[in-house]
Amino acid sequence: MLSALDTGFEDGFLGFLDRDIGKELLRFTTAGSVDDGKSTLIGRLLHDSKAVYEDQLASVKKSKINRSGGPIDFSLLTDGLRAEREQGITIDVAYRYFSTSRRKFIIADTPGHEEYTRNMATGASTADLAVILVDATKGLLPQTRRHTHIASLLGIPNLLVAINKLDLLDCREDVFLRLQEDFLALAERLEFPAAQCIPISALGGDNVAVRSERMPWYSGPTLLEHLETVDIRPSVNGDEVRFPIQYVIRPDASFRGFAGQVAGGILRPGDPVLALPSRQKTRVQSIVTYDGELREAGPAMSVTVKLEDEIDLSRGDMLVSPSAPPRVSRRLEAMVVWFDPRPLELNRVYLVKHAGRQVKAKATQIRYRVDINTLAHLPARQLEMNGIAAVEFETNESLFFDSYCRNRTTGSFILIDPLANATVGAAMICEDQHQPQPTVESEDAGTASVAAGQAAITLLERQQRHGHRPGILLLEGREVLAKQLERSLFERGFEALVLEGDTLSSEVLPLLLKPLWSAGLLVIYSCQSIAQAERDAIEALAADYAFDLAALHLSADDCEAVRQVLALTKSLYTEIRSENQRAVN
Repeated sequence: MLSALDTGFEDGFLGFLDRDIGKELLRFTTAGSVDDGKSTLIGRLLHDSKAVYEDQLASVKKSKINRSGGPIDFSLLTDGLRAEREQGITIDVAYRYFSTSRRKFIIADTPGHEEYTRNMATGASTADLAVILVDATKGLLPQTRRHTHIASLLGIPNLLVAINKLDLLDCREDVFLRLQEDFLALAERLEFPAAQCIPISALGGDNVAVRSERMPWYSGPTLLEHLETVDIRPSVNGDEVRFPIQYVIRPDASFRGFAGQVAGGILRPGDPVLALPSRQKTRVQSIVTYDGELREAGPAMSVTVKLEDEIDLSRGDMLVSPSAPPRVSRRLEAMVVWFDPRPLELNRVYLVKHAGRQVKAKATQIRYRVDINTLAHLPARQLEMNGIAAVEFETNESLFFDSYCRNRTTGSFILIDPLANATVGAAMICEDQHQPQPTVESEDAGTASVAAGQAAITLLERQQRHGHRPGILLLEGREVLAKQLERSLFERGFEALVLEGDTLSSEVLPLLLKPLWSAGLLVIYSCQSIAQAERDAIEALAADYAFDLAALHLSADDCEAVRQVLALTKSLYTEIRSENQRAVN
């Protein structure tokens, strides 16, 4: 039998665990320019909140690398990579966990260097608060503005502005007030609801976890006090059900469930749901987890949903509220943060990964680029590395999405280079200003749409869909080059097709080319020798858009020859753009 002392200890320990489990969790990230002191601040915060193990502290004290000039280089508590310690910069995102009596915290210490902006965006993507550091000796730098803008695009609701290194300026109040005014003006332009500015010295610990005696003029909260008390708002809409399907579970003939993570709303047994893209309606039969069935499942919960009706669903499909569906479209506009050294190219094919769904897409227009210093919207034809711009996209299959401000999961996607398989951009979908009609058509609306669509599709409509005019390239005796051209043109957004003409007669060729031309395709007619009758038939069909590549005197090197042909086909883009512009005017 347990003694009264043992029982009291057990009750106290279980009570402590219950209280600890019930603590609110705050995810926050650091952001700012190089050498603003982000890693030092996080190391100091961990040290002063007693969240560093003794062996970790001993290892840092023994380190041969110490740029702080004091007994401890606090940045080494987060910068663990050898390259980070050698160069004194943060490269990868470092995640750290600690807790106080009031809250639990997950910190993402992100790089400040321009080259690693992609890592900053990754670390900030799930944050509830951003700690923006400003070096008091340098003021607001372009990278500080860029990170603040990215925090705004990512929908981070709270800003904590740490004016660091004031100890190097004798802890002067006027310096703090001037920088506070500059940053609050920036935050207002980016439409942040609130920003708390705190004067600190990360190296000395002033106003980090303990109030500073060197800054008696400051009466606000310390950085840790603000972290413990700031209001955390939900990041997704609480009413609109969004359940992207990740996996279909079928262990036996008696069970068929759909696994995924709830991206919005509350799912309960008996609730009606709409399946996209099939638009079939059904109800939730049960919500299953490893620990048993649940009465409800909310945002960020990973569950398996069993439906009352046997409907066909697979990875990338979505269950939504019938009364509040997302937009369903192949066209969308998004704010893009570009990560790749190679600029974003219009009409080049990229992969879009969105809520478990992967489709092909091309950027059709850059509406404007953001000047990171003035936040002005400037015209642009391409988007360089670390640039931010509003871009219009067209996908080959419909996506089911909301605006990012309504739902972070269904309102965001990443762009992938299909050749390098590298993530090249992150995108936040904008509110739709152009289509006030319902997002998912009713049966009556669908019937009307079908009735209105009986008119024949014109060649101009196909050109606008493809983004280029049709054309025919005549290529003699270069079969390998023909395949390379097809691949290169396809990757640049052309609907390209190789037609091998050696097995076709002069009578059959026009009959085959005409439907390909009408479909708006760019045909590479490859043949060992092209007869004059065939040339005449092709010229009669395509006129100025039949290109005899022999006239280019193509290089014997296939790679160089591809570049020559690509330069020639740019006129197909230019022509269709000018025609579209005339139609608008």
